[in-house]
Amino acid sequence: MQRHRCTPRADWREKVEQVGLTYHSHENGCYWDESACYEFTADEIDTLETAARTLHFLCIEAAEVVIQRQWWHRLGIPEAAVPAILRSWERDDFSLYGRFDLAFDGRGQPKLLEYNADTPTALVEAAVAQWFWLQETRAGLDQFNSLHERLIEAWRRLAGATVHFSCIKDHAEDAQTVEYLRDTCLQAGVATNTVWIEDLGWDPRERVFVDLHGRRITHCFKLYPWEWLWHESFGPHLAHDPVHFVEPAWKMLLSNKGLLPVLWELFPDHPNLLPAYESPAPLGGRYVRKPRLSREGANVTWVEAGVTLEETDGDYGEEGHVYQKPAELTNFDGNHPICGVWIVDHEPAGLGIREDTRRITGNLSRFVPHFFRPR
Repeated sequence: MQRHRCTPRADWREKVEQVGLTYHSHENGCYWDESACYEFTADEIDTLETAARTLHFLCIEAAEVVIQRQWWHRLGIPEAAVPAILRSWERDDFSLYGRFDLAFDGRGQPKLLEYNADTPTALVEAAVAQWFWLQETRAGLDQFNSLHERLIEAWRRLAGATVHFSCIKDHAEDAQTVEYLRDTCLQAGVATNTVWIEDLGWDPRERVFVDLHGRRITHCFKLYPWEWLWHESFGPHLAHDPVHFVEPAWKMLLSNKGLLPVLWELFPDHPNLLPAYESPAPLGGRYVRKPRLSREGANVTWVEAGVTLEETDGDYGEEGHVYQKPAELTNFDGNHPICGVWIVDHEPAGLGIREDTRRITGNLSRFVPHFFRPR
């Protein structure tokens, strides 16, 4: 695994916008960053793919144990959500995608930092923008990236249904992700509609969710965390399970960092796991504290020898925290990359890299493309 400095394409902004990546810059600089790229060997790509597949099914095993032992409190799951989780689990409701964040430097095994299994973003840049970057700048080389094709194939499972696509208003990055996923759904031949989260309605007479046009919502892709849905005005109606949501309610178990201590408890010393606990004591004075439920690196604290080295702010932590042994993050030219390996329909499907000069990856950390040389 190597980091290369590159010369960005002269018209890179226009090029990424043409393929749907409108959220490429922010007030502090570039989010999409093609002034660098990462090169992998084919064996390293195999290692990442194998690790993600293994971890996905370990997480499913751990979720089953949580259900069997009723460890809802360990994940901060609200009591109202339990029946919906159980029903969606027993039905094996359709799950489209998720993203593992892994610490990996090409040496040793990838280590799980967290599983973004409910509302992962950075999809357009991983599936589309970096693929076109590869074709234009490194034709003949390869990329761990079958996301677009895998997404289309996965949506075919919902043939005959109409899927509403939803996120909050006035959020450019979320809207960009939702629009891309809606396009892949349409390419699969599945009918779609759109509705903002704020416009989801409840018909008390029919006991169904409806959109602004009064159309019943039977299937809904929502880029909105499950834990937030329960707090909405329509939250109590979710217990009646009137909609097949994508992601389904059972993904609340996998997207929760409270699962990290459960994984370590069930699979101690697994090569793809870092020690994780519900208190910092077993880790001495060296740990990373994470909220059970959080997004984009918010409210994370990195502690070494009892001293806080880095800390991010945010509004998370009400449901409690977990404590994980810090990953050994290699310094690549002053940067710490995190390998985001995507899962589509239960199988690894692609890689996106975020990097930062800080140890904690946040919402402004740069997305950097990658490639590998085929065998």
